[in-house]
Amino acid sequence: MPDNTQQRLPASPGGETPNPRLWLWFLVAMLLAFYWSALSQQPDTQPVAYSEFKALVRADKVAGVTFAGRQLTGTYVEGERKAGQPASFSTLLPEIDDPELLQLLETHQVTVNARSAEPVWWLRILFSMLPWVLILGLIFYFSSKMQERLLKGGGPGGIFGFGQSRAKRFEVTATQVSFDDVAGVDNAKRDLEEIVEFLKDPQRFRKLGAKIPRGILLMGPPGTGKTLLAKALAGEAGVPFYSISGSEFIEMFVGVGAARVRDMFESARKDAPAVIFIDEIDSVGRVRGTGLGGGHDEREQTLNQILGEMDGFQPHEAVVVLAATNRPDVLDPALLRPGRFDRKVVLELPGKDARRRILLIHSRHVPLADDVDLERVASRTVGFSGADLENLVNEAALQAARDNKERVNMADFSHARDKIVLGAEREALASEDEKKLVATHESGHALAASLLPHADPLDKVTIIPHGLALGATEQLPEEELHNLRYSYLLDRIGVMLAGRVAEQVVFGEVSSGAENDLKQATRLARRMVSQWGMSEKLGPAAFPRGEEHPFLGREIAQPNDFSEQTAQLIDEEVRALTRQCEQSVRELLEQHRAQLETLAQALLERESLSADEVAALLEDPVESPQAAERSAR
Repeated sequence: MPDNTQQRLPASPGGETPNPRLWLWFLVAMLLAFYWSALSQQPDTQPVAYSEFKALVRADKVAGVTFAGRQLTGTYVEGERKAGQPASFSTLLPEIDDPELLQLLETHQVTVNARSAEPVWWLRILFSMLPWVLILGLIFYFSSKMQERLLKGGGPGGIFGFGQSRAKRFEVTATQVSFDDVAGVDNAKRDLEEIVEFLKDPQRFRKLGAKIPRGILLMGPPGTGKTLLAKALAGEAGVPFYSISGSEFIEMFVGVGAARVRDMFESARKDAPAVIFIDEIDSVGRVRGTGLGGGHDEREQTLNQILGEMDGFQPHEAVVVLAATNRPDVLDPALLRPGRFDRKVVLELPGKDARRRILLIHSRHVPLADDVDLERVASRTVGFSGADLENLVNEAALQAARDNKERVNMADFSHARDKIVLGAEREALASEDEKKLVATHESGHALAASLLPHADPLDKVTIIPHGLALGATEQLPEEELHNLRYSYLLDRIGVMLAGRVAEQVVFGEVSSGAENDLKQATRLARRMVSQWGMSEKLGPAAFPRGEEHPFLGREIAQPNDFSEQTAQLIDEEVRALTRQCEQSVRELLEQHRAQLETLAQALLERESLSADEVAALLEDPVESPQAAERSAR
C-alpha cells in the first residue's frame, strides 16, 4: 500500500501547529542582530602599546583621549597619521597608576574625556537575560524531544494528542486489494461474502430485521493471509479501511489505550460504512485477572473499552470490526460472546492446489523461464504459508538477479527453497574426518527414510553446511497429513535417530552432531505417550504439561494435573519408545551397511544427492573402500 494513502486519524482540528523551532531560530537571529549592532557602533581603532602611546603624546600627534576604566582610546592630530592608518587608536593602561600621565597630556594640550566602563543599558539587560534564555531553551528543546520520542506517531496536538487514534486509514480508491488477490482461503472468502453484501447495501438487511455480525475473528497460523483478507473485504465492499495493531493501543501513560479505542471507533462511525481491522488482538485481548495487575492494568482498561464500544453499536451503524490472532486460546471469553466477535473464520496452511494458485499470484510480475513448473514447486513446499510462498518467489528472483539472468528458472526456485528451509549456504567443511562423519550421519537419515515403509519420501540429502547445520536430509510428504498414525510416528522417530545410529554402526561411537535429532525425537515421543494415548501402560489418557506462559494470560506457575508416579511412568515410556525405535533402525542399518557406506562415499564425492540418485545407488550399490577393506580381512 503506498505511503501517501495513509494518514493519521483524526486530523488536528486547529490546523497545523507552528513549529517550535521557528521561535528558537527567531531568538537566535535577534541575539545576533544585537551583537552585530554593538560591533558596528564601535569605531575602527588600532591597538598600540602604552609606551608607544606616550611617545605619540610627546610628539604632539594625539588630539584627544577618552578613559573608560583601564581602556584608553585616542584620536590622532589631523595630518599626523599615516596613509591607511585608522583615525583612532586604543591602549590598555597598566595596573599601577602613572601619576605623570595626566600632566603629560595637559602639557601637550591633549583633550581628556572619560566615560563609564560598564556596557550600555541594553547590553546589560541582554547579558543578564542570556543565561536564563539558554536554560529555558534547552529545557524546551529536550522536553519536546522526549515528547516526540514517547508519542511518535500519536498524532498532532503535542501532549494533548495522547489519546488520538494511531489507526491508518485507507480510502476507497487506495484499497485496491480484492478477493481475487487472495488465493488458497476459499472457505474464508465464502464466510465473508455476506459481510461484503451488508456493507454494500445495509438497508436491504435492515428491512428484514436481520443483524449482521459486528465482530469477525480471523484465526490461523502466521502468514496465512489474515491481514490481506481484511483489506480485500474492505476493497470488495468499497468502504474506508482502518488498520491498527493491538500493541499500538498501549503506551506508558495510563488511559491512553482506552482513549485511542474511543477515538478510532468514533472516526469509523463518522465514515460508516467502514471496516476496522485490529491485528494481533491477543496483545490486548488476553484473559483478564491474571494476578499480574489489578483492574487498573492498562491492557485490561483497553480491553474493557473495546468491549464497551462493540456493545455500543447502534442498529443503523454499518461498522464491521475484524480482528486477527494466531492464539485464539488466550483470548478473553467476553470477546467471543454473541454480539462481539461471535463469527470465527479459520485460515489454515494452504494445500497443494492452493499453494499453486498463490504462486501464480505472486509470480505475475516475475519473468519465468520455460522450465519452471509451479505444480512441482507447490508439491515441494508442504507446510509453507502464503507469506512463505511470497518470500520464495522473491528469493528466487533475487537469486536470478545475482546471476545476471533474464528469467527466473527452476534452479533459482530450488535454491530459494533450500535457503528458506535450511538456511543460507556456508563454506564446506575443511576436515576430511569431519566430512566423513557428517556424510555417514546424513546417509543414515537418507537410508532410513528410503527403507522404512511408513516414512515420508526422501527428497534430498546434502553435506553442504546450511545455516547452523553441517548437513541436511529433506523429506517431502506426498500429501498434507492431518492425522498421524502410530506406525508413521514410529518410523518418523526412527529416521530422526538414524543419523546417530549410523555413526555407531560405522565408527563405533557417537558424536554431538545428533543433538537436534535427539530433541525432536524426544519431544515427539513424549507427545505420543502423554497427549495422544499411544502407551499401553498409560492407556487412553492425556497428561498435558503446564506449558503456558504468563505473558499469554495464564498463571505464572501451572501445576501438572497428575502425580509424580505418573510423571515418572511417562518418562519411562518415552525412554522405552525411543529405545525401541533406535533398536529397530540399528538392525535396519546393520543389515544394509553396504548401502550405507555407498551413500556416504557418494556424498563425499558429490556433496548433494537427489532422491532419484539415492534410489539408483540403493538398487546398484558400489562397494565402498571400507567395505572392500572388511572383505579383504
